[in-house]
Amino acid sequence: MAEIENNKRQTGPWWKPAVEIFSEISTWIIVPIVLALVGGKALDAHYGTKPIIFLSLAGFGFLITCFGIFRIVKNYMKKLKEIEKKN
Repeated sequence: MAEIENNKRQTGPWWKPAVEIFSEISTWIIVPIVLALVGGKALDAHYGTKPIIFLSLAGFGFLITCFGIFRIVKNYMKKLKEIEKKN
């Protein structure tokens, strides 16, 4: 019984890992794309190149988002394999 209580203290609530992954992935989705869209719109307005910079930065933001999500999932899979080996 004491072993179970020690294990709970170390890992925290059962939902904590899910919230961490959700927040990391949400951040990688929102931040690069929003920054690219806001920056692209501002640069297009400044230089008079209406959709070109906007679309280019939107595509670049999408690529950054894909890279970030891939990295998070890769690290998560590594953690799952380590936990699986322990059990």
